[in-house]
Amino acid sequence: MAGGVFAQVQTGSAYPKREFRAAWIQSVNGQFRGMPTEKLKQNLIGQLNSLQKAGINAIIFQVRPEADALYASRLEPWSRFLTGVQGKAPEPYWDPMQFMIDECHKRGMEFHAWINPYRTKTTLKSELAPNHVYNIHPEWFVTYGDQLYFDPALPESRRHICMVVSDIVSRYDVDAIHMDDYFYPYPIKGKDFPDDASFARFGGGFSNKGDWRRSNVNVLIKKLHETIREIKPWVKFGVSPFGIYRNESSDPLGSKTKGLQNYDDLYADVLLWAREGWIDYNIPQIYWHIGHPVADYETLVKWWARNTENRPLFIGQSVMNTVQNADPKNPSINQLPRKMALQRAYQPIGGSCQWPASAVVENAGKYRDALIAEYHKYPALPPVFDFMDNEAPAKVRKMKPVWTEDGYILFWTAP
Repeated sequence: MAGGVFAQVQTGSAYPKREFRAAWIQSVNGQFRGMPTEKLKQNLIGQLNSLQKAGINAIIFQVRPEADALYASRLEPWSRFLTGVQGKAPEPYWDPMQFMIDECHKRGMEFHAWINPYRTKTTLKSELAPNHVYNIHPEWFVTYGDQLYFDPALPESRRHICMVVSDIVSRYDVDAIHMDDYFYPYPIKGKDFPDDASFARFGGGFSNKGDWRRSNVNVLIKKLHETIREIKPWVKFGVSPFGIYRNESSDPLGSKTKGLQNYDDLYADVLLWAREGWIDYNIPQIYWHIGHPVADYETLVKWWARNTENRPLFIGQSVMNTVQNADPKNPSINQLPRKMALQRAYQPIGGSCQWPASAVVENAGKYRDALIAEYHKYPALPPVFDFMDNEAPAKVRKMKPVWTEDGYILFWTAP
């Protein structure tokens, strides 16, 4: 688990020139469901304006919460989290992902298309559209608890998910494809994930299910990486896994924590993906507070900074957890100052992502005020991913500034 430089350093400035300053905008919570088109557009514009003022330079927008789409998909139905009914197109018609791409790019923000790979129903009570892939190939799916999932073992599942990503990357000007922490589902006490038949069919060569399940996810991650690179090699592929890779009790190189584990419980070998170059960035969700008895924030930040595997590392921050917990060394303030100091003290950490964006917009605990006044006081450029592309574009010709009532505008001729 080696990789990256781990050194406590002074960054040289409290306001770095380049820093990943992102926020997650989710759809699965139903905040948009059934909202009229114009009202939803204004809602999204309002969120983007508020986040831009708070210094956010990347938006991670959930476009595929349950094998559906908040965009004009050729493969999956419109999401119920958009219109209230799965398969029902928005009226008046519009494409939320294209709208968000345009609005983000107008503001100099990156747009990361956030998909959930395996989840198909967040509750079994929900109705699937007639053209949903489950109604065409029910044999690709398994039920676990109150949810429905693609079976990660099936080549058909991987092929379909790769087709979805290929469709997005081919038709939309996204800056990245993003996946969060939902790989194999979070374990339900007393219930094993129902994949005995798939293990009997595909598990040859594996002595235990854990290794086999990790291999299933590894194959998907590798194939998604290859799919994106073949179409648009400049589009990034990032993940935001659960905040604990492994506990020290499971692996001597693990963190001094006692919580659920990516590797053992969700079958997500995030460090392998980074080491092999299958992902372009990693945002572990470190949603706990400093001093948490099971998963201490400071312990985990330091652990991940030691284990980047030479891929960009950003920290997933819980806004509400941060503002609701006092600084152990100064109980009169919340934990934002110490968390930001930790984030910027370790060279491998290149920024953070705020969960959820709505808490920033609503200024929970004056979080947004603090970003504006102090931590994001000056704009920052997104990080450079020089391992993807380190060639400068061709120099433009005939550049000249022209003064207008709005200030100077630069004009040039393309090379």
